[in-house]
Amino acid sequence: MLKIWGRKNSANVQKVTWAIGETGVAHEHTEVGGAFGGNREPAFLALNPNGLVPVMQDGDVVLWESNAIVRYVALKYGAGRLAPADPAMRARADQWMDWQQTTVSAPMVTTFWGLVRTPEAKRDHAAIAQAEKRYAEAMTVLDAHLAKTPFIAGQTFCMGDIPLAIMAHRYLYLFPDHPPLRHLRRWYDVLAARKAFQDHVAAIPMT
Repeated sequence: MLKIWGRKNSANVQKVTWAIGETGVAHEHTEVGGAFGGNREPAFLALNPNGLVPVMQDGDVVLWESNAIVRYVALKYGAGRLAPADPAMRARADQWMDWQQTTVSAPMVTTFWGLVRTPEAKRDHAAIAQAEKRYAEAMTVLDAHLAKTPFIAGQTFCMGDIPLAIMAHRYLYLFPDHPPLRHLRRWYDVLAARKAFQDHVAAIPMT
């Protein structure tokens, strides 16, 4: 059976659990990391020497980068749906998933940890403000892209939408007075109505 390790309130874990939820594949989920601990234990480090979540095991296959796990789940359990059959659409999904990691992840982490997980007296307000600016710029780029296409990679929902929707979910929560993002909001609202999103993202408190 497919096994997942990671705390459910982690953005990276939510990418994976959402993708799994879209496929309906049976799986076991063990909460690890953060308040749950366990991620520095020898048994966990044998799966991921970095000591980070998520980790997935599927038989003999062990993976530990969130977007790599999403791709694996999409290809094995959602081929032609989550993993696009069209090479161009698949490449666009990969492109935007990579962009999420290289461009959006860092400002999301800085702002989320700074505003949600750090007491106000200890916050680095200059760093948070700088990260908020970069986060907003990235969401503006995403909004402009979504003015041209219903979903990230084309006409239908696929794996490429998942990592970026997690980033948008946190941005909209952290900065409710954000500049207008009409196209992003249209796309986000469509995805937020999906049962797997509601179960694995919306239902998890922002802590």
